[in-house]
Amino acid sequence: MRHIDALTAQEDGADRLTDESLLWRASELGRPIVTHDIRFLALAENWQRMERPFCGLIFAHPMQVSIGQCVLDLEVIAKATDPQDWMRATLRLPL
Repeated sequence: MRHIDALTAQEDGADRLTDESLLWRASELGRPIVTHDIRFLALAENWQRMERPFCGLIFAHPMQVSIGQCVLDLEVIAKATDPQDWMRATLRLPL
């Protein structure tokens, strides 16, 4: 409805991958990951320190941002950025 190209791990058949494999898979597809999982954020930050390439991670703590606000923020991000803007980047919502 918002004309955003989004893909879930389930739709991609990647929902059973480990976090590391899923971060790698998303990077192969040129897509940042959106997650509520603090362990995923720690993994991405570790990859940043190791200068390991990945296509970005957007973290939204469920106690700090509503689903509605996440949707609005993600729409802004999707429309205002390109995949290359996300290389090795992490972002915390809300904006």
